[in-house]
Amino acid sequence: MERELVIVIDFGGQYNQLVARRVRECNVYCEIYSYKTDLQKIQEMNPKGIILTGGPNSCYEEGAPTYTKELFELGIPVLGLCYGAQLMQHILGGTVEKAPVREYGKTETSLDTTSKLFDGIEENTIVWMSHFDYIAKMAPGFRITAHTKDCPVATAEDASRKLYAVQFHPEVLHTVRGKEILSNFVYHVCGCSGDWKMESFVENSIQAIREKVGGGKVLCALSGGVDSSVAAVLLSKAVGKQLTCVFVDHGLLRKNEGDEVEAVFGPNGQYDLNFIRVNAQERYYKKLQGVTEPEEKRKIIGEEFIRVFEEEAKKIGAVDYLVQGTIYPDVVESGLGGESAVIKSHHNVGGLPEHVDFKEIIEPLRDLFKDEVRKAGLELGIPDYLVFRQPFPGPGLGIRIIGEVTAEKVKIVQDADAIYREEIANAGLDGSINQYFAALTNIRSVGVMGDERTYDYAVALRAVKTIDFMTAEAAEIPYEVLNKVMNRIINEVKGVNRVFYDLTSKPPGTIELE
Repeated sequence: MERELVIVIDFGGQYNQLVARRVRECNVYCEIYSYKTDLQKIQEMNPKGIILTGGPNSCYEEGAPTYTKELFELGIPVLGLCYGAQLMQHILGGTVEKAPVREYGKTETSLDTTSKLFDGIEENTIVWMSHFDYIAKMAPGFRITAHTKDCPVATAEDASRKLYAVQFHPEVLHTVRGKEILSNFVYHVCGCSGDWKMESFVENSIQAIREKVGGGKVLCALSGGVDSSVAAVLLSKAVGKQLTCVFVDHGLLRKNEGDEVEAVFGPNGQYDLNFIRVNAQERYYKKLQGVTEPEEKRKIIGEEFIRVFEEEAKKIGAVDYLVQGTIYPDVVESGLGGESAVIKSHHNVGGLPEHVDFKEIIEPLRDLFKDEVRKAGLELGIPDYLVFRQPFPGPGLGIRIIGEVTAEKVKIVQDADAIYREEIANAGLDGSINQYFAALTNIRSVGVMGDERTYDYAVALRAVKTIDFMTAEAAEIPYEVLNKVMNRIINEVKGVNRVFYDLTSKPPGTIELE
């Protein structure tokens, strides 16, 4: 199916996938490629526009990520952001130097509204800056179209060649009119019509899966979470009974969650799926015995997932494909998205073992953010209560228990988490918080309960507000709600005598504790 395409070339910045997401919000399909991608491949994809992302390097240093000058001679509109803007100027004959004043954070900026980028935007606005280099001298043919107090070239353009250099980050929410700036590039500069919508993604994915799978058998890793549920229903619509969903209850789920998943997807559920539940609690506890390092736990859980699936596949008979609900933040944080650094391995991405006994792994949601996955779920007709359920990591409570995982600790965090979620719902806050959960720390401290000394664990409560799960801020939960949760956990959960609330944003923290 022919469709408009904008390509993002990744130079290793932290916001790169957000750029693609903002373009998709404009109903234009967008894909990300490394700066190492050959120019000929870029040309063959016939993009309507190209966006160069930010990055942590200085473009003038030896060995810094770069691209061929011919990219800017294709006649395809190019938008450079931050490092991408500096690289564009550097390659085309401008000068980039260490800035006398580094800019970071929200910055007041003056715009030349005659630029197509700023159509419909006021002359003074707030943008998000993050740079220690600056454009000291523009390349020939460019003119300045925005500046700040400390940055003489906040944006520059050569409109005749459709080349635009933007020093700030329009993709982040802190840039007040950032979405409009990217929309102006996509529509007014690239000439896109906006023909890509979520229904198109669903239709195209079903068609592509059918063509790939043919008459083969498919095994889906179903956790009951949003991502794997959407992947399972998508595959079910594509290949029907060729699909078998395997739900591994690893003993690291939330309270009663195993039974809830089976009630929805099992034999008496609302979907006509081949469904297998594998109760592997003891197997996982044994594998995790004595393990305290988070990455090691993730990799053990990930490998054990694959081994269980392989075993089930052999029982079913020759299975060609394994389906997983991997989404793009998993890919980015596992260090597999372009040039990004490894933050943590996800059980279904970086945690995979080297040898996997399937012809291929299908990850139909790999390029989507969580909110886009939810839109796809609604488009597939999945009920709201499933689509909008609380996110839950593949490794489960294994990464919500700091230190060694034991059956006793799992019960503690299950009970504490159930109380927390119940009280958040009772307070009517569940719709305004994007993710919340209780975790078990490895802190044990002295307390007094019933006039007796205790030496028990501390539970940490986490609640964040986020749009894309790449950045997040701690939610402001009323004190009386937190106080009630604390009282109930300490009184009802054996082995806990302290409750903390985690105020950390992402970054520097992650949403999960491990």
